[in-house]
Order: sequence, then structure tokens, then C-alpha cells
Amino acid sequence: MKKVVVIGGGTGNFVVLSALKNYPVDLSAIVSMADDGGSTGILRDELGVLPPGDVRQCLVALSDSSRLMRSLMNYRFENGGLSGHSFGNLFLSALEKVTGSFEKAVEEAGKILSIKGKVIPVTTHEVRLKMILANGKLLEGEGQIYTSKEIDQGYRNIYLEPFPEVNKRALDEIMNADLVILGPGGLYTALIPNLLVEGIAKALQDTKAKKVFIINLMNRRGQTSGFTAKKSLQEIHRFIGTDPFDYLVINNSLPAKELLMMYAEEGEMIKNDLANDPRVMVADLIDDKKAEYSKTDALAAHRAFIRHDPQKLARVLMGIINEA
Repeated sequence: MKKVVVIGGGTGNFVVLSALKNYPVDLSAIVSMADDGGSTGILRDELGVLPPGDVRQCLVALSDSSRLMRSLMNYRFENGGLSGHSFGNLFLSALEKVTGSFEKAVEEAGKILSIKGKVIPVTTHEVRLKMILANGKLLEGEGQIYTSKEIDQGYRNIYLEPFPEVNKRALDEIMNADLVILGPGGLYTALIPNLLVEGIAKALQDTKAKKVFIINLMNRRGQTSGFTAKKSLQEIHRFIGTDPFDYLVINNSLPAKELLMMYAEEGEMIKNDLANDPRVMVADLIDDKKAEYSKTDALAAHRAFIRHDPQKLARVLMGIINEA
């Protein structure tokens, strides 16, 4: 059975893990620990726990338990003191307190949810993502970076504070993989935070695994405005130190016009300017089904206007896995 490692943040990892969960592969998810927005940020500040949000999404994606249990983990309270919190975030934070270890909490949650694979925090140290813009402004935390509309004007530095020690399990997974998948996900909030942890970039250079970069469908206005597939690749290259990818997966279809209109204020489609690169694999990857969003998770619905279709993505990725 081929060993596949997926690196990213919650939403991007969720899509890829959902795509591959039902195929005969050994799946591991390496997850950024820089999230500090929304429910996750409040729990970090008030309870002193590690960020549960992105890990929760990976656990749900890999879960082989009932639909009810998966829905429960994603349920977001609407009213009272718990308003805005998802049950899964509270559950993981409570497990961390009970077990005394975030890794142990993730392991126990995985057993309860009967996950098919592993979920591994890229670091088990408390970190904050920070960015210094070209104008000298300091963005403190993933939440500020995610909502910034100034990043596309240039930035001087992006870093984790304090500088974290890598989770050795994450390095082992990368070095022993047959295939490593990076993306999709926000460049500055989901992908690059993993590469800022010492050892991850070098492991991507040194591993004998085949490596795949899934290019995002959309740019985020004010952050990656005007980014093409090539520019996205170049930005990742900066933080790995080389271009290690054997395959570049790029969408070649357009979503429904009404979806593009709904997303117009957020950003535009990423154009493929790598057509002559022999590593490129293009396919229709857009989910054109009408999504059924949770009424209590308006943010998730907003982020999911235009998204990858797990089944379409699975066909491309399994072709790569079988070839590799």
C-alpha cells in the first residue's frame, strides 16, 4: 500500500483527505499549528491549548464513523457563551487538558472517530504566525494575515514566533512517504506556515517520495491578487529553497457564473501559465454540485463558494499514485 502524506491547513487538507480516504492508500496529514482565528483563537487565548480547528477538519475528513458523529464534530453553536465555537474544537481542547498532551488528544480523538490514517501536528509548540509588510506594518497572527488586504503590496518577512521545534513524527512521515502532496490552501496561512518549521523544507528536498503541488483555484484579493500558477509555485519555492515537485495539478475549468459573481469581491481565478511545463496535469477539478451548508457555519459556506471536487481530485491523484 502506497504511503501518502498531505501537508497543509484545515480546509485544503480536508479536501485532499476526503478525496483519498476511500482508496487503498496509507494516509497521513501534517497540519499547520499557526491557526489563531475564530473559535480556535479564543480557545488558545483562554485555555492555553494548541489550535484545534485545522486538526478537527482533518480528523473529520478521515473519519469512518457515522455521518451524525462527523456532523457533531463540525457543529457550531449559535447562541450563548459558546456562540461561534464548534463542538469538535471544544472536544479536542478538553481532551488536551485531560490527557496533558495535544498529540495524545489527537490520537484519542482519532480512535473515537475511527479515522483511516494519521493526523500529525507539524509542531507541538505554541507558535504565532507573524508578517512584516513592505510598509513596516506588523501583522500579528494568522487571523490578521488572513484578513489583510495589503500583502500583495509586498512584505519583508513572514515567520513563526517563537521559532518552533519540528514534530519528529512529521519528518519521519515525509521521509518514508511514497508521495507527498502540498496544497491546496492559502499560501500565507495554510501552506507556508508548515514550511517555516525547521526541518520540513529540507525533508521535502531530501525525501525520495514523489511530490505534488496542487495549485489553488482562486486568488485572494489583497494577498495574492494577480497570482498565476507560476507565481504560486515561485512563492512556495522561496520557502523550500528549491522546486522539488514532480507533478503540478491545475484546474482547467470554470465555475458557474453566479459563483464567480458571488466570489468577485474575494478574488479571481488563478490562470495557468505553466502549460509548457511537462510536470503539469490539468483537469476539471471544480465542484459543480450544489453544496449543502450547515446553517450554523456561515463562514465555512462563504469559503466554499468555489472549491475542489474530492472525486475529481481523487481521480487525478490516484493516477499519480499508481504511476509513482
